[in-house]
Amino acid sequence: MTDLDPALDLRRSRHDPVPEHLAELERTWLSPPGFLGWFTHVNHTSIGLRFLITSLVFFMLAGLLGLAMRMQLLSPLNGFLDPDTYNQVMTVHGTAMMFLFAIPAMEGIGIYLVPLMVGARDMAFPRLNAFGYYVYLIGGTTFFASLFLGLAPDAGWFNYVPLSNRDYSEGYGIDVWTTMITFIEVSALTAAVELIVTIFKLRVPGMSLHRMPIFVWAILVMAFMILFAMPSVIVASAFLMMDRLVETQFFVAEMGGSPLLWQHLFWFFGHPEVYIILVPALGIVTTIVVTFTQRPVFGYTALVLAIVGIGMVSFGLWVHHMYTTGLPLLGRSFFQAASAMIAIASGVQIFSWIATLWGARIRFATPMWFVLGFFGVFIAGGLTGVMVASVPFDRQVHDTYFVVAHFHYVLVGGAVFPLFAGLYYWFPKATGRLLHEGLGKWSCAIIFAGFNVTFFPMHQLGLEGMPRRVYTYLPEMDWTFLNQLSSIGSLILAAGFALTLWNVIRSLRHGADSPPNPWHAPTLDWATTSPPLNCNFARQAVVESRHPVWDWSRDGKRGVVDGLRSDRRETVVTTLLDARPQSVQILPKPTPWPFFSAVIASICFFGLIFSPWFYVAGVFGTFVTFVFWFLPRKREEVV
Repeated sequence: MTDLDPALDLRRSRHDPVPEHLAELERTWLSPPGFLGWFTHVNHTSIGLRFLITSLVFFMLAGLLGLAMRMQLLSPLNGFLDPDTYNQVMTVHGTAMMFLFAIPAMEGIGIYLVPLMVGARDMAFPRLNAFGYYVYLIGGTTFFASLFLGLAPDAGWFNYVPLSNRDYSEGYGIDVWTTMITFIEVSALTAAVELIVTIFKLRVPGMSLHRMPIFVWAILVMAFMILFAMPSVIVASAFLMMDRLVETQFFVAEMGGSPLLWQHLFWFFGHPEVYIILVPALGIVTTIVVTFTQRPVFGYTALVLAIVGIGMVSFGLWVHHMYTTGLPLLGRSFFQAASAMIAIASGVQIFSWIATLWGARIRFATPMWFVLGFFGVFIAGGLTGVMVASVPFDRQVHDTYFVVAHFHYVLVGGAVFPLFAGLYYWFPKATGRLLHEGLGKWSCAIIFAGFNVTFFPMHQLGLEGMPRRVYTYLPEMDWTFLNQLSSIGSLILAAGFALTLWNVIRSLRHGADSPPNPWHAPTLDWATTSPPLNCNFARQAVVESRHPVWDWSRDGKRGVVDGLRSDRRETVVTTLLDARPQSVQILPKPTPWPFFSAVIASICFFGLIFSPWFYVAGVFGTFVTFVFWFLPRKREEVV
């Protein structure tokens, strides 16, 4: 990082010609081509797309496991899956959806879009960004491989003790879970640090905090939540790892440990995790509502405060997962009140969206249809959330299929529908092509119908007493019809997702070319080419409102930053509150060392499954790769 260059100039002109040095600028920011070059990429657009695509692959694999579970429950006493296999499939399905799909997908879309939305040329620490992706890829691939190697965990995605202690689970499955969770969360923490620093320090001049897009606010809150929530589950998994590996007794009641300690540590992470997934989705919804109504969002300040409020209050809800554990009544009452109170912040956002939509000439393209589907599904999930927040009701439906229905309505409604809306919305930005509108609308309709047919009957199954996490049931329980309906719905749901997959494949080859801003959106991500330039922006912008692209289209004047060099990777650093130019950051070039560091770190972590000595060797090996990571090349300026 260097002090502000005296030659740096903020100017406002009616025309913004392409700089004469653009060719050199693009070469400077070019990622190396070829197979070996793939392992050196550090550009945020490349890493963000990798996060997103990898998470969608894991989503597809976990979805297939969910289909297998539904086929097992299609009829009473079915033998499609044996009990041990069902437990492994259920554990891998839930763990993958929560740890390998939902959070990484939101991080990926944030990594791709945040620098574009704040007008930066890259993330603050590009090599750390690449390291986080390789950690995620190696950890997730190893976890899914465990299922086919007979080493998969089988204690549920929550991994409760004593079920996950060595006495009740003797194989390596739980060890795979504990090491994978600890390893994957390293990736999540690196992404959180990247996003926070980028948002606070790399916004273009003029983009003060009160001019940031709502989506950027949502990603910022998500990143802070990750920083505070993830250490809890890392501590829990590390304690369990030590209980199993070196015979500590953190969770063994007979030796003075506490099984309830696991639940407190896990759910202190587990409930904020729901909102870590939800908050970025709310930002996506706001972005799409603004674009397809062509008007500023109603209640910008209230929306920002609601998002921040959700992030803060979500850390005071974890005990509502533990109402049946014998906690004091007064304590449960506080958590019941907090669990109901968080609905207020969600309601503020819903009413802001309704007020924005009211009286507008809405463009009903596919992204907007997915947003409308989100409204219906998420509100239904929110209503059942208020129900299970009540201690007496929760004690009746605890560990029944009612809870399964509730959290799928919240998570699929609050994450998958907005994520697919964002996929259709930003696909032209990433590829330069438009997805097919007809296929998109059919996919939305089929997903909406299939989802409700799959999960709505589970409410009734729960009220009739069907427990969750059972691999079969007796015919005299009269649960057959509703389970058959749910299983048929899962096939419809899968068909809807498959239609979107086909739409993506088809459009990549034959889709219509997209103009730079096909939706006439107001944010800076649409102020560059589609796909973006290697450097994102030929000139970094100067903004004067929350909707700079709309302003530029009206008056034809656009503020730009001049004076940045084209022979090295530079981006402007600004002050935290009001985004005044402060300095210039020189960003590092592509390198393979983040990949090597991730590989050695993976050996360090996954070797712990078999011996603690792997950790010692892994720490030394990782240190060596870090030396080469930070070692400057000849004549390369140090950052």
